[in-house]
Amino acid sequence: MQHMRIAVNTRLLLSEKLEGIGWFTHESFRRIVKAHPEHQFIFLFDRPFDKRFVYEKNVEAVTVHPPTRHPLLYRIWFEYMLPRALRKSKADVFISPDGFLSMRANIPQLAVMHDLNFEHYPEDLPPAYSRYYRRWFPLFAKKAARLVTVSNFSKEDIATRYRVPKDRIDVVYNGIGDVFTPLSEKEKLATRDRFTKGLPYLVCVGAMHRRKNLANTLAAFDRLAAGRPDVRLLIIGERMFKDARMERAWNAMKHQNHVVFAGRLGQADLRLALGGSEALVYVSYFEGFGIPVAEAMACGVPVIAANATSLPEVAGEAAIYCDPFNIEDITRCMRVMVDDDALRQRLITAGKARARSYTWDRTAQGVWESIEKMTAIV
Repeated sequence: MQHMRIAVNTRLLLSEKLEGIGWFTHESFRRIVKAHPEHQFIFLFDRPFDKRFVYEKNVEAVTVHPPTRHPLLYRIWFEYMLPRALRKSKADVFISPDGFLSMRANIPQLAVMHDLNFEHYPEDLPPAYSRYYRRWFPLFAKKAARLVTVSNFSKEDIATRYRVPKDRIDVVYNGIGDVFTPLSEKEKLATRDRFTKGLPYLVCVGAMHRRKNLANTLAAFDRLAAGRPDVRLLIIGERMFKDARMERAWNAMKHQNHVVFAGRLGQADLRLALGGSEALVYVSYFEGFGIPVAEAMACGVPVIAANATSLPEVAGEAAIYCDPFNIEDITRCMRVMVDDDALRQRLITAGKARARSYTWDRTAQGVWESIEKMTAIV
């Protein structure tokens, strides 16, 4: 197998700020670089980096300015600064875990496109971002020598919308961090004491992006709270874009004091918040995968999921499903989940079994196999 210099877009490896794609990058590439010491990896950051992300001796970290904080800076970084950095580092291929490629680079490029939410719901993003994604991602899809995505749903979506041959797209599921395991009864009680003064709660996880559907989740929970005043809703995640619908739903709530905002949590605390709950409420109306669903299943927590996009593919029989646009249907699922213990136990058993197939080792192996296909390494 020939020695290769593999450049990787690592701009989302942000210390203490890893989100979904950042976790995908971290978990995949810390395994890949260790498994393949015969290759040199060039990690391309867009700001000062944490040395913990330089996983092995075969990783060379390079900072390419400017930091990519806005679509105008995306263009400067990917179209001007990145090709120069790739030439200077003598890279043979470029791997981009967030889907962004360079139209000006002339080496083989692999893009991981997690989902095309911006094509279906462009209004969910600020206009400058929406315009950028919708203009450039079709070009990236055509430019890519190979594409990876995280569900069969997303593969069909990319193939259809961007007219990419399906044999050029590999499906590689996300993994679940090793930290996500069921809680002991003692841990559950302590977690409830910490977050909800000992009361049972439903948990909602994810940055407060509009597609996470927090507006309808709040409205549905308000209806539940009218009949079940003992149940709380715990919301975890950092706010991403200002969402007028969420503000309206919040202001219309009669039971605001039954909602607890935990903010952003590290993985150990996220495990506790998930594991101490009655159920995860994940009624996002657009997901390429939905990692919190898999994490909840690994923690032995039943799931209420939207019957939409990739979520039925990921959760299978370990969830009950609702129409994410129907508030009464979401409330119905919440009621069933807090009242029917036999159902919860059935879902918990199914979820634990299903979660075992979502490992980061498998993800890393899938990404590497896609790189091999692209470079025709024999």
